[in-house]
Amino acid sequence: MNETVTTIHKPSPQDRLSIEHHTHDGGIRVVKVKGELDADTCPLLEAALRPEDGPQPPHVVVDLSGVPFMDSSGITLFTVAYRTLTNAGGWLRIAAPTTPVHRVLNIVGLDTVIDCHPTLDDALTA
Repeated sequence: MNETVTTIHKPSPQDRLSIEHHTHDGGIRVVKVKGELDADTCPLLEAALRPEDGPQPPHVVVDLSGVPFMDSSGITLFTVAYRTLTNAGGWLRIAAPTTPVHRVLNIVGLDTVIDCHPTLDDALTA
């Protein structure tokens, strides 16, 4: 009897999401995200958004220009990150959300809580 085994490769969260970050002038941490934000990938971004120990309050801009999709996990992630960063005396801003992501932020009203800006430059200079 011949048996055919099919292996289905489910991409790991690392395969579906890339995160780059650097520190901009004035100590603002810029986190650039590419890929989908969902229950599998959000823990990676959550780790990148944790406040770092340092002498200054945490100031973070998240560039979402490379995120085509975000579900309720992303909403929860940004709500918790906003609360964590503001409780530490800092702030969180969202830059350049794609149209589908901006729509999600708008529908749930998160764009009225977290400053959302159309471009990264706008978010950095706000």
